[in-house]
Amino acid sequence: MTIFFPTDEQQLLNRAKLAAGYTFAEIADYLKMPIPENLNKQKGWVGNLIETFLGANAGSKAERDFANLGIELKTIPVDKQGRPLETTFVSVTPLMANYGVIWETSHVKYKLTKVLWVPIEGERTIPLAKRKVGHPILWTPTAEQEQQLKQDWQELMDMIALGQVEKITARYGTYLQIRPKAANGKALTEAIGENGHIIMTRPRGFYLKKSFTMQILQSSIL
Repeated sequence: MTIFFPTDEQQLLNRAKLAAGYTFAEIADYLKMPIPENLNKQKGWVGNLIETFLGANAGSKAERDFANLGIELKTIPVDKQGRPLETTFVSVTPLMANYGVIWETSHVKYKLTKVLWVPIEGERTIPLAKRKVGHPILWTPTAEQEQQLKQDWQELMDMIALGQVEKITARYGTYLQIRPKAANGKALTEAIGENGHIIMTRPRGFYLKKSFTMQILQSSIL
């Protein structure tokens, strides 16, 4: 097996189309990667499998997955009807030192400038090895989508700056939401509290709501 690294957008898209229809077992066998029995202790395994097959080069760095192409990769588990089964993580939410931060230079905008979405079968009734990869979608936000993402981001960041981080629930935001992001509830980080003092709270992450990713998946079918 030769290691694949895409040098342009079309090459990457062609490679992603090549994976469509194959099972995780078939792709893992090609890559000589062991398959876990389940994802309980290896939540990132599927993403890693697709990243390896497509030649993503960012690893765990804060860059886009295909830094040379300016493209982020997102695997998205879907049900039999093609509906997203979970929200999509975008980036860690900065809870401190946010003075002067604007949407145009935010990490969320950076990550969502151009995304290669790879739907994957995610229903737990299907054994992991037999789950298949779906048809890829190369997506750039429309002007309307970006405007709403920007509005959500601004409102959420304003709440953080005003010391209201503990009041933010997953219901806030139309497309973008903030949720706790940590392996367990014991991990804590600094944030601004209501009285302006520093408090300790759970790390947060920006996530795309399922209703929004459903919109992206549906628009590719039209």
